[in-house]
Amino acid sequence: MPELGLTVLPASWNCDCAGGDGSYRWFLARYNSVRDKNGQILRWHVSCTDIEDRKRAEDRLQQENVALREEVDKASMFEEIVGTSPALQTVLSRISKVAPTDSTVLITGETGTGKELVARAIHRRSNRVSRAFVSVNCAAVPRDLIASELFGHEKGAFTGAMQRRLGRFELAEGGTIFLDEVGELLPDTQVALLRVLQEREFERVGGGKSIRVDVRVIAATNRDLKAAVAHGAFREDLYYRLNVFPLEMPPLRARGADIPLLVEYFIDRYARKAGKNIRSVDKKALQLLQSYPWPGNIRELQNVIERSLIVCETEIFTVDESWLSQRPLDTRSADKPFLSEKVAATEKEIIEEALRECQGRIFGPSGAAARLGIARSTLESKIRSLNIDKNRFKAPSGA
Repeated sequence: MPELGLTVLPASWNCDCAGGDGSYRWFLARYNSVRDKNGQILRWHVSCTDIEDRKRAEDRLQQENVALREEVDKASMFEEIVGTSPALQTVLSRISKVAPTDSTVLITGETGTGKELVARAIHRRSNRVSRAFVSVNCAAVPRDLIASELFGHEKGAFTGAMQRRLGRFELAEGGTIFLDEVGELLPDTQVALLRVLQEREFERVGGGKSIRVDVRVIAATNRDLKAAVAHGAFREDLYYRLNVFPLEMPPLRARGADIPLLVEYFIDRYARKAGKNIRSVDKKALQLLQSYPWPGNIRELQNVIERSLIVCETEIFTVDESWLSQRPLDTRSADKPFLSEKVAATEKEIIEEALRECQGRIFGPSGAAARLGIARSTLESKIRSLNIDKNRFKAPSGA
């Protein structure tokens, strides 16, 4: 007599069943056993729940996620530069054209628009990709040390220079150097940079030997360099040397179509780091993100996404509306400057007059700080923020 086999089924499982018309529907089947006092199974009770609508919704969500991820992949062909908006595509097209050349590039745009990502994309598509990409934030380095940072120094060049140090230009030999916030450079450093761009050579601080260098320069700034040139805060000849191929990064508010892609991109990045599974984005949250003007641009969006994921406890991504600052957009016009600009212009005029009367002297009883009735440190800070060249007020030697 042949032995009878018993197939053990799971407590619950999904199946698709055919109807009388040949169509299929999804059901959730649950099995419960009835046992005797010895634990032997006497019979099974089976209950089925129609889950067709739920399965269709899950499949639709999965297909939407796959399609969106494919769109993100397609839109991020330039590393982390994500987007398909016309404004961004114009920039990417110009990157493709200038990257294979050795031309100097000046990237302008508001803070947080991704200027360094553009610089890296240019380097990776250039003939220098196998060599170094060296990045320098000119605003982050103390002004007294920026020349040493860029061009290096010899041993004993200044107090604390215990040994020779190579500058960033030498480290970038054969590659690319990215000068972020180039508008913050001091006049004497601007002269040295101009020499590098013109002659392809420089001298270390404290040295007298010219060093030849083969480096491509990409600069970036969020300042209006034309206005800085007009006010004498930036050299006109250096500006034209840097502005060989200008690239302007559009603000995020001009790239509204890219926000859903960027949201998905950042959610995927930070959710994987946090070990969370986000299946969808709340519609109201997405509408809020798309309607917000983003004064801090992509950097602000990135921070909001990361912060929201930290506190998110469900599979649906939401955003706390109170986290979005409501600063007004900069809607100034050329003939209607803001009050702050008028105040700054007046303040600059007063400080320059005091420096002129004190022949450029800042501290001491006869210094400009005492004349203005403010601390020396406060005056020096205002001189830097207003881009005042205090050296032009000093009396000529021997006068």
